[in-house]
Amino acid sequence: MRPLLHPMLINGRTGDPALYIETLFEKRAILFDLGDITSLSPRKIRRLEHVFVSHAHIDHFFGFDRLLRVLVGRDKQIHLYGPNGFVNHVHHKLQAYLWNLVDREPGDLVFVVTEIDASLSTQTARFRLKTAFAAEAMGTGRIDEGIVVKDPTFRVSTAALEHRTPCLGFAIEEPAHFNIWKTRLAKLGLPVGPWLGSLKRAVIESKPDDFPVRIGSSMTSSNDRDMPLGKLRDVLTVTPGQKIGYVTDVADTAGNRKAIVELVKGADLLFIESAFARADVALATERAHLTTEAAGQIARQAGVRRVEPFHFSARYTGKDERMQNEVMAAFAGQPWVKKDP
Repeated sequence: MRPLLHPMLINGRTGDPALYIETLFEKRAILFDLGDITSLSPRKIRRLEHVFVSHAHIDHFFGFDRLLRVLVGRDKQIHLYGPNGFVNHVHHKLQAYLWNLVDREPGDLVFVVTEIDASLSTQTARFRLKTAFAAEAMGTGRIDEGIVVKDPTFRVSTAALEHRTPCLGFAIEEPAHFNIWKTRLAKLGLPVGPWLGSLKRAVIESKPDDFPVRIGSSMTSSNDRDMPLGKLRDVLTVTPGQKIGYVTDVADTAGNRKAIVELVKGADLLFIESAFARADVALATERAHLTTEAAGQIARQAGVRRVEPFHFSARYTGKDERMQNEVMAAFAGQPWVKKDP
């Protein structure tokens, strides 16, 4: 089964953090962090619907102006999420510009901005181009089980982390994949049709075997009938959907490690910052970042299938292979052995 989520580090392992994820078969995308997105085409930017910002340090939020510039004048709604204080950060960005000609713009660009505090309580505000991006309070709430967004195609969860400032980690997960066996349908004399959507929902919702599933043809409803779910389970197989974790700019503390492991546990792919080499642990501690070794250890403890280190400090320019090798050694549970140059 092909995964629906296709991630791309816009600036590679050493540039500003920005992870662009497209959804297969749909012209939709999401973005984790808003570092420099200059290389992202306007077409790809226009596909964005949700943007998740770990924190508002310049290398994670610099790209907001590019996002704004591409979308102004279009009928578009973007949902943005960030840590405590994020609504004000967006507001100040927008108010840095003069909007006295907004009545001439053909479309109304809308930003719906949600900030999430350490207790996962939320505050949401809306900013509309047609009102010169004046702040409109939309209320407060609380995230249930850490789930920020529930979409038919994916769901995004978050965890509150610490970087000497509040910082958010994220995980995106597809729903389960279903494979319908047409030969088994034929053996039961059942048609292919929209009713299979009801069958999938019944399985997702863990309905009991005696739950009735309405079976109908796409051509006519005259022969519709019910069949218990238990007799239909063999016509499909279920496999878990893809899970991708995204963690950057966090101090190596016991609390952060625990929260990260819970957030990304069992992920197919984990993008995790590895800002400093294992030998520079003192510098990493001083600056509240992870080392390559810490990143690999966290990925190993979380049981992820594959780890993608990124956000290497510029001090290691040209040393990507060394940094990756340190992460992979820790991920494999092996002692690091420096190789001769």
